[in-house]
Amino acid sequence: MQNMIGIFDSGIGGLSVFREIRKLLPDEKYIYFSDNAHCPYGEKPKEYIIDRARTITGFMLENGADIIVVACNTATAAAIGTLRAEYSDPADKGVYDRVMRLTGGRRDHILFIGMEPAIKPAAALTGTGVVGVLATAGTLNAEKYKDTRGKYADGVRVVEHIGKGFVELVESGQTDGPETEAVIAESLEPLLNEGADTIVLGCTHYPFLKDTIAKVASTLTPDRSITIIDPAPAVARHTLDLMTAEGTIKREGFSLSLHASGNPAILENMAGSI
Repeated sequence: MQNMIGIFDSGIGGLSVFREIRKLLPDEKYIYFSDNAHCPYGEKPKEYIIDRARTITGFMLENGADIIVVACNTATAAAIGTLRAEYSDPADKGVYDRVMRLTGGRRDHILFIGMEPAIKPAAALTGTGVVGVLATAGTLNAEKYKDTRGKYADGVRVVEHIGKGFVELVESGQTDGPETEAVIAESLEPLLNEGADTIVLGCTHYPFLKDTIAKVASTLTPDRSITIIDPAPAVARHTLDLMTAEGTIKREGFSLSLHASGNPAILENMAGSI
């Protein structure tokens, strides 16, 4: 069975992370799972997301994944602790048996890489002292996010807003145009009005709207330069570092296996364009 880098998200947003990982690891094999039948995750209960993460993890391990990137901020916040407890420690007999069974003896543990809103670099870049975070409700309400904010936001003010309708725009392929700009403005304007000059994209869907977010920001605040931060490049570097340490880089030639819990058409179209 092929050794693969597994990546999953509630939909196609995680392709923004795949895009950055592939730049650093161009000759690896990938398996991507879009849970679009259950998208969006943002308002769903934590236990629901954990159950989906377990199901997807099992599928990916059975189909060749050796490391898994949880390319979804909401799923990271809700489920990555559970996934690491259940799949990452080979000294735990239950973990060892579970992973060996699911991988057909290929692996005895699985490492998980998650998403984290990039508040630390934003705090270092802001000139106004105000950092804006756009994310889902699930991410903004999670203890993981609050811990990150508390750790790295010293000396700056963090203002937050849910990107209302952002995930749905991306999932429908509507990443620009007047209607998209109007939706973005509704969530972005409150952050800019608070003085934010650095905007953190706290959902992997949002980078597909980055150009339109920048356009709207320049219209709303023509006299202020706005920096938009996508955490995906940092996640890609961390993936490279972990795979180097684990010795799981194969360089056997690129391939991408796409899977979706719902209609795969949007996933296939978007993957083909990046």
